[in-house]
Amino acid sequence: MRIGIVNDMFMAVEAMRRVLTGAGGHQIAWIARDGLEAVERCAGDRPDLILMDLIMPRMDGVEATRRIMAETPCAIVVVTASVNDNAAQVFEAMGAGALDAVNTPVLGDPGNLEGAQALLKKIETIRKLIAPAGAVGGDSGRSAGLPPRPARQDRLVAIGASAGGPSALVKLLAGLPAEFPAAIVVVQHVDEHFAASLADWLREHTPMRVRLAEEGDQLTSGTVYLAARENHLVLVGPTHLGYTRLPIESSYRPSVDVFFGSVLDHWRGQVVGVLLTGMGRDGAEGLKALREHGHHTIAQDRATSAVYGMPKAAAELDAATEILALDKIAPHLLRLLSLSRRV
Repeated sequence: MRIGIVNDMFMAVEAMRRVLTGAGGHQIAWIARDGLEAVERCAGDRPDLILMDLIMPRMDGVEATRRIMAETPCAIVVVTASVNDNAAQVFEAMGAGALDAVNTPVLGDPGNLEGAQALLKKIETIRKLIAPAGAVGGDSGRSAGLPPRPARQDRLVAIGASAGGPSALVKLLAGLPAEFPAAIVVVQHVDEHFAASLADWLREHTPMRVRLAEEGDQLTSGTVYLAARENHLVLVGPTHLGYTRLPIESSYRPSVDVFFGSVLDHWRGQVVGVLLTGMGRDGAEGLKALREHGHHTIAQDRATSAVYGMPKAAAELDAATEILALDKIAPHLLRLLSLSRRV
């Protein structure tokens, strides 16, 4: 892939340059020393991927990401000295459209680059993510021909999101009350190493309980369960969560399609499927399956999506019962689940 590097520190740029040239198969398109230069360089020469620092002069990485995604969108990975120490800015950048984040590799002894493999793993994931549709398998692992589920009082909101998702989730969850009458499960494409930071960030913006999904968790109303591992989050029974490595070939880990498929396999009550902003197509097939089995499905609209990829794919498949602006989704969920919000 052709990759742009945005960083004002010589040693950081040199470390990334060595990682990319040493791995082979990648070309450095350009190097920008701050966010404003990155916006300008991307406008004239859009690469396949940008490795974006956060703290820079003139324009920081969050604003640069926002500008690039609005003007000349391409895949962006935040590369910063410490993802955990800069978690708030990382999630702001992801809300603006960055796909992922990783610590900056560090030059060590000759031939040793600490963090090189972590960066290369991210790049390979992005390469698969932006591959043409159909280039990678998308088996959801769902049994075919399932009948519609019988109506019961059990309620589940299943949400999928990727690039732009953290900010979209904040806005959606902030509109729901603590006594929301359904469990909410969120599959957000996020590195398992800072899933806990994302959960903390979401807790600051919603009265609902937010927790990392653990093996064996039983779903309860008024609680948000956030996928917390690289393996796929799934329902392993009518009300319990678990994790699985399968399908191994999936480009998205955790995969929204895999979770939606497990919902169809196991959940026996009412489901509302929601697909938010994100690059790629993950979740579109699963949302379509939910709709075909009688469940209500929602896709975020183009105007409010930081990256109109996943919801666009859903719209093209006619997978969404409704296409809504982000600020309309929470009130609509309340109406669908027959709850008037208490003030």
